[in-house]
Amino acid sequence: MSALRARWRTRDLVLVVVLGVTFGFLYWVLVQAWVGLSVLAGPFGDLTQHVLLGGWLLVAPLAVAITRRPGSGVVAEVMASVVEVVFLGSPVGPMLLVAALLQGAGSELPFALTRYRRFTWGVYALSGALGAFLVFWFTAVRAGWFGSDLLLLRLGLQVASGLLLGGLLARVLVQVLRRTGVLDSFAIARADASAPARA
Repeated sequence: MSALRARWRTRDLVLVVVLGVTFGFLYWVLVQAWVGLSVLAGPFGDLTQHVLLGGWLLVAPLAVAITRRPGSGVVAEVMASVVEVVFLGSPVGPMLLVAALLQGAGSELPFALTRYRRFTWGVYALSGALGAFLVFWFTAVRAGWFGSDLLLLRLGLQVASGLLLGGLLARVLVQVLRRTGVLDSFAIARADASAPARA
């Protein structure tokens, strides 16, 4: 059955919620790492957010790859942002929900374009890059980066980070989790069984 027609199962929903909550806390830890790194970077501290941005994109491709359910990436990212805002007091506030929606949509779109059938290195890379690209413009408007000499540098750093940390690292994590056997009851296992040679 096509992923586009597949119905959500309770275990899929529970997994996406668990991933969202878990990464909500992990994203908060990443914020603390960013604060420390920005202090160490001195006058270049503002640019460190772009270097680490890809880390905030991880949960979407994980959720999509494991469940193969449309919307799972968006739901996981938004759930993570809810945890950050409601339980961890993110300084970004409710606007983080909008950023998460853009991150999730951008990260999920490359998989959706393949009808949730291709999970290659290239698709993961595009997932991270597109998620970073979309949320960059939202942040640029809010932060007033337009007209700055650093605009293109910021964009390049953020997209590269998305590609590496939000895309390729996500595929590595999926492979690691797959080898442990904890995903054997999810769609990813059935897909692997039907196409064992897929890259």
